[in-house]
Amino acid sequence: MGQQGGSGSASGSAGGGRTLPGGSAEALSTAYDTALLDLDGVVYAGGEAIPHAVPALAAARAGGMHLAYVTNNALRTPEAVARHLTELGVPAEASDVITSAQAVARLIAAEVPAGSPVLVVGGEGLRAALRERGLVPVDSADTEGLAAVVQGYGGPELPWGRFAEACYAIERGAPWFASNTDLTIPGARGIGPGNGAAVEVVRIATGAEPRVAGKPLPPMHRETVLRTGAKRPLVVGDRLDTDIEGAFNGGVDSLLVLTGVTDAARLLAAVPEHRPTYVDADLRGLLRGQPEVTEAAGGFGCGGWTASVRGGSLALDGEGEPLDGLRALCGAAWTEAGEGSCRLDADKVLTRLGW
Repeated sequence: MGQQGGSGSASGSAGGGRTLPGGSAEALSTAYDTALLDLDGVVYAGGEAIPHAVPALAAARAGGMHLAYVTNNALRTPEAVARHLTELGVPAEASDVITSAQAVARLIAAEVPAGSPVLVVGGEGLRAALRERGLVPVDSADTEGLAAVVQGYGGPELPWGRFAEACYAIERGAPWFASNTDLTIPGARGIGPGNGAAVEVVRIATGAEPRVAGKPLPPMHRETVLRTGAKRPLVVGDRLDTDIEGAFNGGVDSLLVLTGVTDAARLLAAVPEHRPTYVDADLRGLLRGQPEVTEAAGGFGCGGWTASVRGGSLALDGEGEPLDGLRALCGAAWTEAGEGSCRLDADKVLTRLGW
């Protein structure tokens, strides 16, 4: 899967350090054949659909776009995720869901014999993925012939003793795998600790380093390619360090939606591998074209706005849609930062835009 560039233009590519957000004359749902959608913070949060997500996905699907759901959350099986999506009003089959549990199970299966026992620190999603690959999930570090340890998000009720079992096995030489290392996970009440926080517990206790499969790393991209067959994919996510970086690593375009963990300030400070092709408020962005950011006299223009750097701060002139102002600011901030992270003061301009 290669960089598509939309039907407009953008400065830089997914693999080359983007300096301007991209533009697309076509609706993204027709410019790309497949949306690779993150779930938490994009389609739902805390189990409830995010506003506008259900009708936007229905319209994209009705227009011929294939929808695939790609999640680093290894807790639930694809069947359970598909059932939940269907209950929310987003019809889905298990085959439409790709999880980090599937990616890590494939990684383990390539290195240990079929039928090997694997210690699981996580939920049913990990267990089902291991069984799919012919491996045997177990709960004790004392299991005879234990071949590996795998750790994935197990929900808020995961017993502390599961971490101890992982530590015992790793200290005895078992290779350690992790589905993903997202430090946080969005929920109905706010942002909570994710699997990455739990991985840190075992890392601190053992001094070991896990092999990780999930976004933004290649095993997850490979799993997605194998299971979707996408030709012109668009990664859609709310996280810069997983969704957008994963798209960067895979050389494909991305849409950041501002319904999850990434806010406008983090977006402006994004390093090259975290800069999305497109930015929109929510999944309705799939249904429309994306305005182009252009170099204007003394700055960068989008819609009715012009963004520039003045006196060590980001400045914004004009008026119009707040999202266009944010896109223009991305052009100014990313160009100023080059291959680094923009450290210019942006509080005043973001307050003006309502962020």
